Amino acid sequence: MPLAIGTVALSPTAPRIVAAGGEAELDALAAADTADVVELRVDLFVDPRPDALPPILDRLRAAGRPVVVTVRAASEGGQPLDERLRRDLYAAALPHADAIDVEIGSTALVADIVPRARALARTVILSAHVLDRTPPVAELTDLATRARNLGADVPKLVTHARGLDDLATLLAVTLAERTRGITTLAMGTAGPLSRLALPAAGSLLTYGHVGRPTAPSGQLEAAELAALLRRLAG
Repeated sequence: MPLAIGTVALSPTAPRIVAAGGEAELDALAAADTADVVELRVDLFVDPRPDALPPILDRLRAAGRPVVVTVRAASEGGQPLDERLRRDLYAAALPHADAIDVEIGSTALVADIVPRARALARTVILSAHVLDRTPPVAELTDLATRARNLGADVPKLVTHARGLDDLATLLAVTLAERTRGITTLAMGTAGPLSRLALPAAGSLLTYGHVGRPTAPSGQLEAAELAALLRRLAG
């Protein structure tokens, strides 16, 4: 079955732009016309409550773009939240979202939430965020394989890239994995360049912010990212 998030088809030859934001960016997410998909970072809410999510997600989807729900773990760059609350937030969001993004390393949560997502025909993104380095190619490809074995439609690998050597590692992984579907990104010095180079190599998704950046570093604003990608596409 072709990969898609909602009605938006995913292809290594046509990268999609994801506009990411939290509670403070709800208006900007709804108006993110340069993006193909929006990501709601629920962990960035001041007081994330499961019962508050359905109307928020319904509003975002009504704006015309599919929605990815993420409740990022603190160990991978999110805000500290109890694991039971994270599970309840995902469960409440699933009927009103088009996709979820959960960390590969959140083993118990993946085991609980992925089957629920499958039952609702939601797209599953399983991700790994290495905040302080870029691991070798073999380690990253092993993570992509692990994600698929856990039920991912789209493995997503994010590393801290200090320079071109690290970016070259991510490019190698992207080129090796693109026929199976992969999303790759970098934080750090090479982060902005990664948001352009990795989609050109076959990364399915690239992310930009619509207000406060949702990554520690290396993230471009979504409208700027879209303009740059259009220029590069000729």
